[in-house]
Amino acid sequence: MKTNRIGRTAVAVTDVSFGCSSIGNLYREITDGDAEAVLETAWKGGIRYFDTAPHYGRGLSEIRLGRFLEGRAGYVVSTKVGRVLSPAAEPIAEADGFVKPAQNDVRYDYSGDGIEESLEQSFERLGLTHIDIVYVHDIGEYTHGFGNAAHMEDFLGSGYDRLVRLKEAGRIGAFGLGVNECRACLDVMDHGPVDVILLAGRLTLLDRSAEAELVPRCRKAETSLVLGGVFNSGILATGAVDGATYDYEPAPKAVLDRVAALQAEAERAGLSLPTAALQFAKRHPASASVLIGTARPATLAKNLEALQAGISARAERFLG
Repeated sequence: MKTNRIGRTAVAVTDVSFGCSSIGNLYREITDGDAEAVLETAWKGGIRYFDTAPHYGRGLSEIRLGRFLEGRAGYVVSTKVGRVLSPAAEPIAEADGFVKPAQNDVRYDYSGDGIEESLEQSFERLGLTHIDIVYVHDIGEYTHGFGNAAHMEDFLGSGYDRLVRLKEAGRIGAFGLGVNECRACLDVMDHGPVDVILLAGRLTLLDRSAEAELVPRCRKAETSLVLGGVFNSGILATGAVDGATYDYEPAPKAVLDRVAALQAEAERAGLSLPTAALQFAKRHPASASVLIGTARPATLAKNLEALQAGISARAERFLG
């Protein structure tokens, strides 16, 4: 696969990457063997960039990814900080959509000490002593509402500088934000530079809101964008069907109507709606990597095929 450099760093990522939320038992339990099978499909498909987080199954995703990568070389790993895990006080059957997660409680902590504690835990679960990319996870009003002011104060007060020092010390290769909103990115960039942003759902075939301010700002600052949530939590994969979800909630009528129109346009251009969503993200000039994730090897193989397929000039015009 083609690789792209992250910001001004020495880190380079494949232009298609694998998101490891699914191997943390997102929405359904999978076995260790299932997790290994889908990771092996990603590896055989040429993916060498893997994104995980403590949030994904309360550490389960990191554990499974670390086992898979043991003894391999030539890969890039990103994980996230902002949540600190500790042994659970009571048994946990489900947490934040993850079924049978690792038995850990969680607290938010975006301070320097909290970030370093989270990172040290991730090193242990992944079996690594260096992590290529660290994202500050879910900081912003999208996740925290009115409580975000205190979290942002913690991060800008000590968390940001701690990440700078960790990078200077060689513990991490690059750092940035992993969020679902543009405003938090712009606020942090006002404070200081970041190498990369993993942006979920705001630079997609359906939602191009990042193009207004964030994309030009990233271009000027040489901040890379990794694009996640390219199906907007499902609707660009399913189409405007009953029960379709947008931003993890039932899609409102205006969104259903917009998606139906996009699907008709895509099909006239010779593309299925999911293929159009994937190709849009991969081909966008701001995209360093498009993040895809699933627990099913067959689904991953299908998405890789859609990403690697050639498209017509008419399709290119539609995606542009």
